[in-house]
Amino acid sequence: MSLQQGVYPLQRTVTYKEWSPNVHYAQFQSLPPGKLARRRLYDFELLYVSQGEAATYMDDKHHILKAGQLILLPAGVYHQNEVVSSPEACFIGIHFDFFNELTIQTEADMVVNEETVLHHKFAVEACAEGMTPLSINPVYTPSPATVQLMEQLVHEFTMRLPGYELVCKALMLQILTHLLRSSWRSSSRHDSVHGEKLLELMKRIEAAPSDPWTNSGIAKQLNLSVDHMAKLFKQIAGMPPNEYIQSIRLSEARKLLRETDHSIEAVGVQSGYPDIHYFSRMFRKYEGISPREYRKLSRML
Repeated sequence: MSLQQGVYPLQRTVTYKEWSPNVHYAQFQSLPPGKLARRRLYDFELLYVSQGEAATYMDDKHHILKAGQLILLPAGVYHQNEVVSSPEACFIGIHFDFFNELTIQTEADMVVNEETVLHHKFAVEACAEGMTPLSINPVYTPSPATVQLMEQLVHEFTMRLPGYELVCKALMLQILTHLLRSSWRSSSRHDSVHGEKLLELMKRIEAAPSDPWTNSGIAKQLNLSVDHMAKLFKQIAGMPPNEYIQSIRLSEARKLLRETDHSIEAVGVQSGYPDIHYFSRMFRKYEGISPREYRKLSRML
């Protein structure tokens, strides 16, 4: 194990089994245009732009964040966020540490008060052998599966049912793993021509979840056998094609339930579930509550 001192964020190289993230805050947010206060954190934050456009000034760099992108804000690093789009931008914000090392009770425990800086409180970033630390290239375009995990984490953190801390830890580990793998894939030389085509097709699925996507149809578009396509799909997306399509449709359904007044039936149709009974059954299976209950809860928070 090695610890890099003297710069922020502090980084510790350990085995994966030593990672033990603790989630301090997770919430959907909507913010109007304008710059937020310059700050730095004791913990880490994932800030995902679900709608609109934002920017972050950090380490003398100007990062533009479009809808579908996120930025990792490291512990101890000065940064300033700005909402660029009008009338607002929508975010998912998740505060966490890597080693369950911080006790967080209020926002004051996360945001550094420059008059009383507690240097011993800055969280340490976990690094893994052979992998680039997540903070090196802080802007990511997470897969829809990763976004779904973040949405589930917000739901668990908000509901706070018995055992939610353990669920949040498990979800956070999956999110960090997805981000590490996406970073590895972007720098890997093993991506094939079929892999590039598949990534483009995944974007099309995300843009049109209600289309009749099937394994045979996807394989035909890639000019591959169904078995070869399924193997390549799981390698790149981290899940089989049917699960991926399901995750995209459920993500679209959650978004429409939160952000529109469309009827439950219309939400199902637009998400790829033309049968309202099947839609309600699948939504409850994966989310634990009905679409109507989800909409009501999301508007109370």
